[in-house]
Amino acid sequence: MNEVKILDKDFTLLISESELQDQIYLLAQQLNVIYAGCDPMIVSVLNGSFIFAADLVRHLNWDPEIHFIRVNSYKGSMTSSGEMHMLLDLKASVEGRDVLLVEDIVDTGNTLEWLRHRIKRCGAASVRLVTLLFKEEAFQAETPPEFIGFNIPNAFVVGYGMDYAERGRNLSAIYRLII
Repeated sequence: MNEVKILDKDFTLLISESELQDQIYLLAQQLNVIYAGCDPMIVSVLNGSFIFAADLVRHLNWDPEIHFIRVNSYKGSMTSSGEMHMLLDLKASVEGRDVLLVEDIVDTGNTLEWLRHRIKRCGAASVRLVTLLFKEEAFQAETPPEFIGFNIPNAFVVGYGMDYAERGRNLSAIYRLII
């Protein structure tokens, strides 16, 4: 399927399912090397990252402790408001732990910076981020993600966990908005 319609918007294929799976496997292999002999806590940022996180952890060669948080800066819009709202907070202690944040997409990086600082203030030994998608041209924060699946243009995308008005998360590939 090269094009999809979600509600009132049309989207075209950006990254196929096979390309996604190949890159996720490679990311996991990279993490297996970086974290060899370690026991990092994985924190998946909901809602968009749930499918990516599930596929990623299945390729890890350690048994990760996995937790979830939910932060919102979009408020039902297609662009971030820049104002962070913690909708589901981390229930486990990060004190002295290496934390690997799993994110679906990083654009401005504001949410990423906010999360990094928040988790470090809670005593984490380190905080790194793996993201499936990175919009480098939109990035404004200080520290980019350490692990990146795909660099993509600054376009609105859906699929593979990411949504438009809570729809399209079930698509097995990633689609970009047709303007």
